Amino acid sequence: MRIVVVGGSLGALRVVEALRARGYADELVVVGTEQTMPYSRPPLTKGTLPGAGDIESVLLRIKPSIANVEWRLGVTATSADLEAGWIELDTGERLGYDGLVIATGVRARQLPFDAPTVPRLSFRTYADYLRSREFTSPGGRIVCVGAGFVGCEFAATAIELGCRVTVVDPLPTPMGRVLGHELGAAIQHRHEESGIAFHMGRGVAAYHGADTGIAEVLLDDGSALEADLIVEALGTRPNTEWLAGTSLDISDGVLCDGRLRAVGAENVVVVGDVARFPNPLFDEVPRRVEHWTMVPETAKRAAATLVALLGSGELDETPFAPLPVFWSDQHVVRVQAFGSPHLGDSATLLDGDVSGDVAYAYWRGDQAVGVAMLGFATKAPEYRAWIVDQLGGSR
Repeated sequence: MRIVVVGGSLGALRVVEALRARGYADELVVVGTEQTMPYSRPPLTKGTLPGAGDIESVLLRIKPSIANVEWRLGVTATSADLEAGWIELDTGERLGYDGLVIATGVRARQLPFDAPTVPRLSFRTYADYLRSREFTSPGGRIVCVGAGFVGCEFAATAIELGCRVTVVDPLPTPMGRVLGHELGAAIQHRHEESGIAFHMGRGVAAYHGADTGIAEVLLDDGSALEADLIVEALGTRPNTEWLAGTSLDISDGVLCDGRLRAVGAENVVVVGDVARFPNPLFDEVPRRVEHWTMVPETAKRAAATLVALLGSGELDETPFAPLPVFWSDQHVVRVQAFGSPHLGDSATLLDGDVSGDVAYAYWRGDQAVGVAMLGFATKAPEYRAWIVDQLGGSR
C-alpha cells in the first residue's frame, strides 16, 4: 500500500508524522517542488533577517519515526486522475497511490506588471529570503506593496537593519481587514514612530525600472517612490492548478468535509493552507485558514481520517473544530489573536489602551468570534480561555 503526499513543506512533514503515529507502516512518498527539506517559514519575516540565515537554521527536525519516508524534492505534480489513483509529475512519471494527501499550500500573489528589470520579490520562500539579503543593507530603499502581516513584518525587520522603508496599501489602515480600524491605526502609529512611511488608501499604477537597478513605484495619485527593492505582500493563491479537470471543487483551495476528506474523491484528504473546510465553532461555511498553527491541526485530523478510510480503524465522526490562533512579531509590536476576528462586524475594547497594551473583542451580531491583543503577553492564556468560552455562548 502507498500513500502519496503532494507538497513538501510543514504540512507534509506533520502529516507523515501523524500517519506513522497512527500505525500506518507501508510506503510513504512525499513530492515537493522546492529543493529543500521542510523548513519553518515564519522566521523568514518575523525577525531572523539580521542573522546568518543559513537554511540549517530553519530546517525542521526529522523524527526517527519517519526516517524511511521517501522525499522526492524538486519535483512538481502537474495533473491527477483521482478515479484511477495516480498523479503525474513534471518528470513525466505517473505515481500511483492508495491514499492521497493534498498539501500543496499557497503561493504569493503578484501584481500583473511586466517589469523584468525591477528588483521585486514576493516573500514566501527561503529563496525570497536569500534574495532580500542583497537589498537590506543600511540606506537601502524598500517599498512594501501590501500592509498585511507579511508586509508589516518585513518592513519592521528592514527598518531595524537601517533601510528606508515605505509601505503602500489601498486599505485605510494596516491589517484593517483582519483587526479593524482601531487596532490597525494603532499599529501604523507605532511603525511610523520607528521610521516607516505609509501611503495608505493608495494603489500601485505601474512599476518603472532602470538599468541602474533602481525601481520607481508609481501610485494611483501620480506620486512616485524610488526603491532598490519592491516587496509584494499581496496575499496568496492556492496551489491547485494540478487538480484542474478532476472532480474536486478547487474554486478556493480544495473543498473538504468536516473530517478533511476532499469532497468528490475517494481516499483523498487535504492539509494546511489549501484546505477549505467548515468549522462549527463559527458556522458551516467552508473556509481556508492560513495560520501556521492550523497546519499541524489539519495534519493530525487528516491522517486519522485517511488511515480509517484505508481500512485501519473506524472513522472519527466528531466534527473538526480547531480554534484559529495567530501571531505577528513586528519589532515595535507583537500582535496575537484567537478565534476569527475577521468574521466580526464590530469590535469593542476589552482591556488596556491603544497607546500601550490593548485587547479587543470582535463580534458577529451578539456572538464573540475573536479576540486580538497588542502586547499583553502574560494575559494570552486568559483571553484564549475567554474566547473559547464565548464561542460556546453569546454576549
